[in-house]
Amino acid sequence: MITKSRLLAGTALVSLLALSACSTEAAEADADSTSDSTVTVEHTQGSTDVPVNPETVYTFDLGALDTLDALDIDVDGVPAANFPESLSKYGSDDYAKIGSMKEPDFEAINAGAPDLIIMSGRTADYYDEFSKIAPTINLSTDAADPWNSFISNTEIIGEIFGKEAEVEDKLAALDAKVEETKATAADAGNGLIIMTSGGELTAYGAGSRFGLVHDVLGVATAADIKSEAQHGERVGFEYIAEKNPDNLFVIDRDVAVGNAGEVASAVLDNELVQGTEAARNDRITMLDSSSWYLVGYGLNNVDAMVSAVQDGIS
Repeated sequence: MITKSRLLAGTALVSLLALSACSTEAAEADADSTSDSTVTVEHTQGSTDVPVNPETVYTFDLGALDTLDALDIDVDGVPAANFPESLSKYGSDDYAKIGSMKEPDFEAINAGAPDLIIMSGRTADYYDEFSKIAPTINLSTDAADPWNSFISNTEIIGEIFGKEAEVEDKLAALDAKVEETKATAADAGNGLIIMTSGGELTAYGAGSRFGLVHDVLGVATAADIKSEAQHGERVGFEYIAEKNPDNLFVIDRDVAVGNAGEVASAVLDNELVQGTEAARNDRITMLDSSSWYLVGYGLNNVDAMVSAVQDGIS
């Protein structure tokens, strides 16, 4: 016969063994979690070990902000900027303001104790200072190969935040949209990209910061423009008339940066421009200036950029 005391002792032993097993499993889980707690990111300014799923994220790069927003990833700090409508919520006081697009507020950044800082090309000179505060990565797009750079940067963000599958799906959908636009572009004639600023004109072509129109979406170039990466070629109204583009894509820099001035549509409202094929056939496309000039290569924004070109040439 098993006595009551021996039964209780046996029950206690079983419970102790169960607790020990649970404790061992928890320790193993913690060890596994620790081993996967960082990911090494190769970026424009070096190699950085970044925590997986960092809690407090600051970004100066609006393209990265757009991608984070597209993936429903929380961001805590952003620069004070003229945000496009798609990112307008980040202008509110719900998000810490960490400086301007070009000038970081290191006091505010230190106070926020971020776990990850994503810098931009405009703040590249501050990499060392940022790195003293938190793991810092520069996800600027490569001006020589912006499309593949954008894809790589998006995949990096997906890896950091465990969103690889979602990134893959969104990039696949975007790729299909690009192919559709290229098919339309094959019969849409040529195009010219013009940026207005203070009443002056700058033309951009293939291989430029706005080269998505030509390099990725396949719109033929109306002119061989001497432009390198961020900088275009200063031109006049006569230039537009001479090149006579079938499609004219316009970016208003003054609107993007919040400067008062004559809007692009008014600047281009003259006989020389209105005599072009683009004007006669209602093929002048006013692009969202903040999206193209400030945000650029972000996951949602690129989709919108492709749509804008597709609509313009359809």
